[in-house]
Amino acid sequence: MAHFSGLGLILRMIISKSFIVLCLIVLVSCGSLAAAQAAARESRQTDKLSYRPDDPANASAFDHFYNLEYDRAVQQFGEVLQRHQDDPFAVNHYLTAVLFRELYRMGVLNTGEYANDSFVKAAHNPADPKAKQQIKDLAARAFKLEEDRLSASQNDVDMLYARGVTRAQFATYTGLVEHAWLSALRNAVGARHDHERVLELAPNDLQAKLIVGAHNYVVGNLPWGVKVAGSVVGLGGNKDKGLQYLRECAAGSGETSVDARILLVLFLRRERRFDEALPIVRGLISAYPHNLLMALEEGNLLRAANKNSEAATVYRRVWQAGKEGDYSGLHYETSALSLGDLLRDQKDYVGAASSYDMVNGIPQPDSEILRKSNLGAGEMYDMLRNRDLALKRYEQVVAVNTTSPQADEARKYIQDPYKGD
Repeated sequence: MAHFSGLGLILRMIISKSFIVLCLIVLVSCGSLAAAQAAARESRQTDKLSYRPDDPANASAFDHFYNLEYDRAVQQFGEVLQRHQDDPFAVNHYLTAVLFRELYRMGVLNTGEYANDSFVKAAHNPADPKAKQQIKDLAARAFKLEEDRLSASQNDVDMLYARGVTRAQFATYTGLVEHAWLSALRNAVGARHDHERVLELAPNDLQAKLIVGAHNYVVGNLPWGVKVAGSVVGLGGNKDKGLQYLRECAAGSGETSVDARILLVLFLRRERRFDEALPIVRGLISAYPHNLLMALEEGNLLRAANKNSEAATVYRRVWQAGKEGDYSGLHYETSALSLGDLLRDQKDYVGAASSYDMVNGIPQPDSEILRKSNLGAGEMYDMLRNRDLALKRYEQVVAVNTTSPQADEARKYIQDPYKGD
């Protein structure tokens, strides 16, 4: 029994760390693997920006997707799928858009959480049951199309590539939505193996280096003992090789250059190589001006680099742009929460409380952001010895959701004032 308990502990360590692969491939956030599987084999080999299936709506759908305009992306990818019902690439595009729309609604695409391992335990909004079923149905549909083609030709590069993407997206779903870590890990490893096989058959295929590079980087960061255990389940890795693969993708003209740049931003922040990450994120902001997550990531990078004044300027700029309608339908109030956290770290309790309170001034803020902001404001008012306002904010936290982690904290401070961390 001790042997199996030790093995279980090792697997938990592998899963908790290597699961970052899933989330960061996701992103993000920001971006996704949707574009990574858009092109046909021929276009991948020549690294041209083209999409499969060859449908004029794909370019517009991807533009909406990267600008976080998920409803429009879902609509247009759905229209493409209606015209190409037996194409797994079309199914994967639609699957990705539906999945990321739900992840954004749940609040799990905040890039700040992925700079460390805290995202594994972070509490978010629950998934919608209808969206969960739709995602599972689409994944099953894509898998069947891919498996049918691969059963006839096991070295079909397009289908190996498409299946790897489906596996990666389903790993994202099972991990971030279902919290089924073993299933997520199994699908992530399967995605990597599919794309490693693509590279064996087509060595110049830059697109396939996205997943393989991300896995190499993350697993390459594991402690030596866990890395050895990980190799047993097919999770070998080399950090430098991973970054090199991603740089090759980012430098190419193929559609995965966007995804690779997004991943590089996240990985470089973990490496504290802020000067290298900042130009990349600013280029993404220029290309996709409505991508709120990338706009916030610029502030996050500056804050992590201890450039607090510049970070505050970015957060304020994002807040103002949101007020002016630049991020329609997106939760730009995150910028006020981020600004409050920054000022709080600087012991500017008045400024922090004011920033947190801005969230209350907009219509229909995200409930999680509202809870966090009101809790932060209450804590700041306690530090400023304004007990009446502190109690009011704590009561607002509880009123939003009585069972949330923030409500538990608020009830504690209603009984006993917050005195500092």
